[in-house]
Amino acid sequence: MTNNLDQNKQNAIAFYKMAYEGNPKKAVELYVGNEYIQHNPDVENGFDGFIDYFNRMQTEYPNKSIEFVRCIAEDDLVALHTHQTWPDNDQYITMDFFRFDTNGKIIEHWDAIQQIPKSSKNGNTMY
Repeated sequence: MTNNLDQNKQNAIAFYKMAYEGNPKKAVELYVGNEYIQHNPDVENGFDGFIDYFNRMQTEYPNKSIEFVRCIAEDDLVALHTHQTWPDNDQYITMDFFRFDTNGKIIEHWDAIQQIPKSSKNGNTMY
């Protein structure tokens, strides 16, 4: 099967949203391939590390929310640009990159996270 960019984009969003909103095990079952290589230093490599991390985030921060601002796909990669709101209106911008296998399953992840500052010298939003 060749990579389907639109399907990969939909799957990346569904995967991240499902995990973020409290069901990382199902997200892995539906959207992850035979391996899961993790590049975020706060998350262990593999399926269990991913599941454990998002289960902990759901327990500690059940009222967080996520908005998907942009989604871009090229070759076997999908990039997500998100706006996350955590307790006490603590807001973050993330950029997540997912690599897909030839079966359309996620097998690798990179991310960058930045807190939205209280003020900006340029007046532009971060998304």
